[in-house]
Formats: sequence, C-alpha cells, structure tokens
Amino acid sequence: MKALKLLSLFTFIAILSSCSSVKVATDYDKEADFDKYNTFAFYKPGIDEAKISDLDKKRVLRAIDLELRAKGFTKSENPDFLISFFTESREEINVYQNNYGYTWGWSPYYYGHQNTITSSTEGTLYIDVIDRETNQLIWQGMGKGYLETDSNKKTERISEIVHEIIAQYPPQEEDKK
Repeated sequence: MKALKLLSLFTFIAILSSCSSVKVATDYDKEADFDKYNTFAFYKPGIDEAKISDLDKKRVLRAIDLELRAKGFTKSENPDFLISFFTESREEINVYQNNYGYTWGWSPYYYGHQNTITSSTEGTLYIDVIDRETNQLIWQGMGKGYLETDSNKKTERISEIVHEIIAQYPPQEEDKK
C-alpha cells in the first residue's frame, strides 16, 4: 500500500513538472527554406521599440542568444537572419469571495464572508525571425505566461519563456505539412 502511494505521488509530480506554464504558438512562411539560415544578428530598431525596461531587454536578448547558440546557430556581422522581438502585457485582477458559516443563504448562524483580491501580470513575448536579404518575416513565435517581479525569478522566467518559444524554431518537417 505504501509503495502504491509513493508511485502515485511520483506520477503526480512527473505530470506536474512536465506541464509548462508557458503557452506557445508559432507561425511561419511555408515557402521559406530554413536550412539556409545558419547565422543571426539582432535587429536593433525593432528591439528598441519593445515596451519593456532596458534590463528586461538584456534578459531577453541573452536568453535568445543562448538558445540559438545551443541549437548550433552562430551570431554574425553578416547574418542570414535577423531576430527582433516585442512584448505585450495585461494586468489580471481576481476577486475571490470566500463565504463561510453553517448554512447557505441568510441565517442568524451565518458568519459572513471574506474577499481575497489578487493581481498578476500576464506577458506575451513575440520573437520574429526576418530574412536579411528580403527583409521579410519568415517565422514568428509567441509565448504567453505570468511574469515575476523579483529580479532573480524574472531572469529565470524570461529564460523559460524564450526556451519554450525557440524550441519550436526552425519548424520541423511534420510542422510543414
């Protein structure tokens, strides 16, 4: 019986850890030949327009650079493709009414209620891949998730979001059908 409980606990933990809290979607030009793109650079004019702090821009740039290099791409002065990104965010306010007491509805034994208000920020990061020769968008990845305010956790969260997006680049053969 104890082994069954431990197995259930490990299964629950494995399922929980395999679920990413980042929602990712991608779109791309089906005519683009992604095999010819090996080197990259950042598209500064596009990145300068991103509506986040300069510190967060550096975090995103570092994370993209690390992820692309890990996939075998090389940063270059004469790149095959350019990387740009932009962001969106929205504040989410949640109000929970916790009613407690002995009965439903009105009653002299009804204790009352307690409201709990929480807020969180959901951010969306768009990463664009642009063909340097044609200056055309060939791939876009979008990752959506809740943001952190603590600087250490923020760096980890941005890295996680970028990792989940870049994991989808380049599109695989089964994606191209």
